[in-house]
Amino acid sequence: MDSLVRHVCSMSLFTALCEYDGKQYSMGESWMEQGCVQCTCLHPMGVGCCETVHRPVDFPPWCEVRVESLTCQATLVMTSDPRLPCIPGEENNVDPRHGALNMKLEG
Repeated sequence: MDSLVRHVCSMSLFTALCEYDGKQYSMGESWMEQGCVQCTCLHPMGVGCCETVHRPVDFPPWCEVRVESLTCQATLVMTSDPRLPCIPGEENNVDPRHGALNMKLEG
């Protein structure tokens, strides 16, 4: 009589496929790091991290971006006085180096 060899397949779930900063994560698991950075376990490639803040990219040089670390919200403020919001395009938000100079081009 021929012997019948049975192969039993068992599925084991690996819960720790990525290690980051001393902690272990499973595939597809995401977590937040300091500085508004979200990381994801991308096994077998490793860990991928991206900043979650939507930063403005086109603003006048007299404005700067400030990021609130708890909410990860970005706002534009005046470089000369960060307590003041900077809203590009409004007449009262001209470059402080120019004083009250308002020029209009006529064509």
